[in-house]
Amino acid sequence: MRDSFGCPNLQLAPMEGLGDATFRAVMASIGGFDEAVREFIRVPANGHVKSLARVYDPKEMDPIPMASQIMGANPELMAEMAIELERLGSPRIDINCGCPSNTVTGRGAGSSLLKSPHLLHEVGKAVVTSVKIPVTIKMRSGYEDTSLFEENIFAAESTGVKFITLHPRTKKDGYGPPAKWELIAKAKSLLKIPVIGNGDIKCVEDGINMLKQTGCDGLMIGRGAIQNPFIFHQIRAHFSKSKFHKKGEDLVSFLKMFLENLPLNAPEKTKVNKLKQLLSLIFKSNPALEEKRSEVLRAQTKNPLELLNQAEGVLTQYWSPISYRDCKDLFPLE
Repeated sequence: MRDSFGCPNLQLAPMEGLGDATFRAVMASIGGFDEAVREFIRVPANGHVKSLARVYDPKEMDPIPMASQIMGANPELMAEMAIELERLGSPRIDINCGCPSNTVTGRGAGSSLLKSPHLLHEVGKAVVTSVKIPVTIKMRSGYEDTSLFEENIFAAESTGVKFITLHPRTKKDGYGPPAKWELIAKAKSLLKIPVIGNGDIKCVEDGINMLKQTGCDGLMIGRGAIQNPFIFHQIRAHFSKSKFHKKGEDLVSFLKMFLENLPLNAPEKTKVNKLKQLLSLIFKSNPALEEKRSEVLRAQTKNPLELLNQAEGVLTQYWSPISYRDCKDLFPLE
């Protein structure tokens, strides 16, 4: 899963509420990653599969392939949804076994599947056998704890999926404690199928360290791509020994593109809130920005461009694509 320079497969992670169609469109326009995964489509017990599947457009990020992701606990309905998504042209179907939302887990889906390796296997096997396209699983390391970790990864592998993506936090962890990369290494040592690593990749150094420490076959990046949309290009530059450097002005241009791609009929308040979602994470990317975070996010404005103008001076002065660490020795700077 590596290119001619040795760069591993790079994926844009699904992010419910953050990585929406607008964010994906702007990320696709700058590229750098091999594929993306759309945020999950819920498959409830009383859902109409064909109606639910209509939100998926396989050509949304052309020429970058975008896999569909489904989430549910009923093997038959999950298989039915997979068949419909294959018909729509999905190049791959990913099964969500990691969402930590209480709304989701309360219905037995997402990371709740990690409480029952047997059910995880049943759901995965039903989907795999229902379609001809590749099926994968994105999972966490456990529900309350990691006591069933090995049983879960073996249950996933036994379904016939092509690979698993592992976010090494439990449902209980949420996004709080540091991701336990050693569990990615453990999965890689135990499984025969590829393992994609996910979690706490905020700069090039993080990505390189994950590869070195775990031996994983690829990297999936979510929130790190919001804090630094150019991270995929920079990882590639590290492997190809080429120059790729971006400044705060480039990030501001990215955010302007984001605003331009929001639906024309979206209320101004919605646009402001969408921009604040991204800025909230971006302003956590280094201590200098974090000091200015409240000042910018509390700005009382109903105009998204006005909000971006207020943030622009701070971003151009303090934003850096190297996050909290000095990654200059790991990728060339101009």
